[in-house]
Amino acid sequence: MTIDRIADKVAAGGRIDAGEALALYRCAPTPTLGRLADAIRARRHPGGIVTYIIDRNVNYTNVCVAKCSFCAFYRPVGSAEGYVLGFDEIFRKIDETIAVGGGQLLLQGGHNPDLPLEWYEDLFRAVKARYPSFRLHALSPPEVIHLSRLTQKPIGEVLDRLIAAGLDSVPGGGAEILVDRVRRALHCYGKATSAEWLDVMRHAHRAGLRTTATMMYGTVETGEERIEHLMRLRALQDETAGFTAFIAWSYQPEHTELAGSEATAVDYLRTLATARIVLDNFESLQASWVTQGGKVGQLSLGYGANDMGSVMLEENVVRAAGAAYCMDEMEIVRNIEDAGFIAKRRNMHYEILGDPIFRDREIPRMLALSTSRTGGGGSSPEELRMYSARSLAGKRDRRQD
Repeated sequence: MTIDRIADKVAAGGRIDAGEALALYRCAPTPTLGRLADAIRARRHPGGIVTYIIDRNVNYTNVCVAKCSFCAFYRPVGSAEGYVLGFDEIFRKIDETIAVGGGQLLLQGGHNPDLPLEWYEDLFRAVKARYPSFRLHALSPPEVIHLSRLTQKPIGEVLDRLIAAGLDSVPGGGAEILVDRVRRALHCYGKATSAEWLDVMRHAHRAGLRTTATMMYGTVETGEERIEHLMRLRALQDETAGFTAFIAWSYQPEHTELAGSEATAVDYLRTLATARIVLDNFESLQASWVTQGGKVGQLSLGYGANDMGSVMLEENVVRAAGAAYCMDEMEIVRNIEDAGFIAKRRNMHYEILGDPIFRDREIPRMLALSTSRTGGGGSSPEELRMYSARSLAGKRDRRQD
């Protein structure tokens, strides 16, 4: 089938297969991809509204045993640069988030063997006791798998316990590319196979949680494998309808073991547009301004994105690999409106919350994203002594040996 015939099929609302998707991604002119994706976006979101969320991306620990080759953020067990945030530090970050109109934490971290499931349950309960309406968008599928392995309990039971403690939704991190050849090459197969990642999301959806889906591209995958990733997400969405949004971002190579170079902005826009075309059962696609910058983020709104993602306030993982873009609410809204759209705040379920906060009251400008803990490592929080450690370093630190 020719590119023109595939484009006609897409324009008529037809579902394309993997071969047709690959042909579009590889051969369609970039303006054609953008036109097709933008038409789909306009059909799904005809009011010209582009949304964003005010929340904070908190990485509660950088200690991780997974050791993915593309990650510049993690530190091994026992590292002097390793950290675990204390409950009071997290409360302080929540206070700062609420002060600028936020209502959610995106809470993710390393696979730390010295943080048992009980630590997460106690943290979630403490957050909910102190901030009853605050939302916890927390723990990507590999983190849930890590806790399942630590406790020797099935995924469903781990999720049930986390939900009972206050988990509200699950972020889509750790997907990278959902093809096991790629995952082995990136040293992330051990933390979660493709089937395991999808199974956590299946369990979460069946338990009533909504989740996001992601793709980190530009490492060692082929074009066919990018499309396979999208097809697997589409199939699960057909089954469960539990994903609220899809987010793609390019691999950031600086300071990583894998090294290499970053994909171009044009490749990002082509990948995003292809995702909008393939993921015909996904309501929303986010623009990844965090890795692409504000201007490419703005361009994304013409290539299928209907959401500018998060104000964030804080970011650690991508910054560790060299990206340092920052946009506060005022800047995000300016980019949306300059592109000809109407900016609206939302929650994780993509329910509209209202107009920009900064137009109702004065909000301090944010010119740089915060970090989890200034200076990296430091002394362990006092409450960690309540929990048994597994590693020798953890036991020494808690004076248990």
